[in-house]
Amino acid sequence: MTIKLENVGIAVRDLEEAIAFFTDLGLTVLGRDTVSGEWTDTAVGLDGNHAKIAMLQTPDGRGRLELFEYIHPDAIETEPTLPNEIGMHRVAFSVDNIDKALAVAAKHGCHPLRGVATYKDIYKLSYVRGPSGIIVMLAEELKKD
Repeated sequence: MTIKLENVGIAVRDLEEAIAFFTDLGLTVLGRDTVSGEWTDTAVGLDGNHAKIAMLQTPDGRGRLELFEYIHPDAIETEPTLPNEIGMHRVAFSVDNIDKALAVAAKHGCHPLRGVATYKDIYKLSYVRGPSGIIVMLAEELKKD
């Protein structure tokens, strides 16, 4: 059996806000759609499933995010996750300049949970609380071979 990661799906409160955040970080929108019908009810496991979706891709062409905003049923607000909670944790991106990436995030009102850390002189990294409470890890490799 062959397996590969297709995408990471994230439900968001405001699709346009999330698209703006991730495209400013450098992702591109591959496509957008509004989905509903029996096939989505079956695939997702929700009756009357109706959502606006957007597929975004990282510049290297290897990573994809599927963002979706529910039209029906109503989205359920939850508390933003904490780094130590069980379940979906974060989405992580390598960046070539963490300071520039953090400046882009700040334009969207998204700031580090605590600050920027250095891991063994290998990475500078930070967790940012992104749109809809998504934890986004930004990491700059320090030792580039």
